[in-house]
Amino acid sequence: MVITEIFKSIQGEGTRAGLPCIFVRLTGCNLRCTWCDTAYAFHGGKKMSVEEVLARVDELAGRCEGIPDAQASVPLVELTGGEPLLQEEIYPLAEKLLVGKYSVMIETSGERFIGRLPREVVKIIDVKCPDSGEPDTFDMRNLEELSENDEVKFVLSTRRDYEFARVFTLRHGLAQRVKQVLFSPVFEDPQGKWPGLEPRMLVEWILADGLPVRLGLQLHKFIWDPATKGV
Repeated sequence: MVITEIFKSIQGEGTRAGLPCIFVRLTGCNLRCTWCDTAYAFHGGKKMSVEEVLARVDELAGRCEGIPDAQASVPLVELTGGEPLLQEEIYPLAEKLLVGKYSVMIETSGERFIGRLPREVVKIIDVKCPDSGEPDTFDMRNLEELSENDEVKFVLSTRRDYEFARVFTLRHGLAQRVKQVLFSPVFEDPQGKWPGLEPRMLVEWILADGLPVRLGLQLHKFIWDPATKGV
């Protein structure tokens, strides 16, 4: 498989925000969102076997060499990208991480079918909004594959995006399908490539409509420079 980076940081988003986490970022993506903050993962990367990836995760997790059942000091692993479901090796990797007693999450664009992943993997699945530049890419079959442990995320850059996310959330009863529905404002690009959405404005919209959703902020961008990689 082709890997852009493997690193240890805190989880920056979702219901596990703030927890120590090991990230495995796979290379390659078939979408081009206007506000993408990980475009460096589109190309390049390093070829690694599943076993090499597992060994690096074990090392970062603080597991003792030769003792596979030893307790990891960082038991949470997120598989991300790019789009991790583009690479076939993601499935044995997820399965072996679960066997290794890791809590496994995957962040995916929603364009790929998630039904082949083990049920134990926590799916954080995007629904692309109109101003992402990639509307209508969500695979609607994924709604039936979601479980009460999963999360659905909308990244919002405009009021139009918010209206789309509001209607989609209510029409499909997302709050009853998954653990959490996340509305995340786009973070302004440090180089001025795209504007951000003011979080306070998004909060006001959510409160005015009484939506059963959670505001999602990218914590790592408040801790480190927003352009910093590997955090």
